[in-house]
Amino acid sequence: MKNLFEWIEELKDSKKLIIVEGKKDKKALEKLDIKNIKFVKGPLYKFIESIRQKEVILLLDLDKEGKKLYAKLKLGLQKRGIKINYKFRKFLFKTRLSQIEGINNYIKRY
Repeated sequence: MKNLFEWIEELKDSKKLIIVEGKKDKKALEKLDIKNIKFVKGPLYKFIESIRQKEVILLLDLDKEGKKLYAKLKLGLQKRGIKINYKFRKFLFKTRLSQIEGINNYIKRY
């Protein structure tokens, strides 16, 4: 079973688009040298239509709002034939991290 640092390395090496909720989430991941990140902005249907990749990683917060947004994005993207890679999100549920923007502080305590 991978640990958090192995997952981060996998995200760094990934060529897949990583979708997060907001600017702070994107900045937190960029501090870890993770690239190819896009945050949700504007009307959701337009955001979904702007995605051109065949597979994406959804890294949304694990709180109530993040779960709702995850469900909407997942449904909308899948309707367009886009595959959702949820392995990292599934791993996050096994941690105490609930906000992506807090990942750097979490790592310091890890």
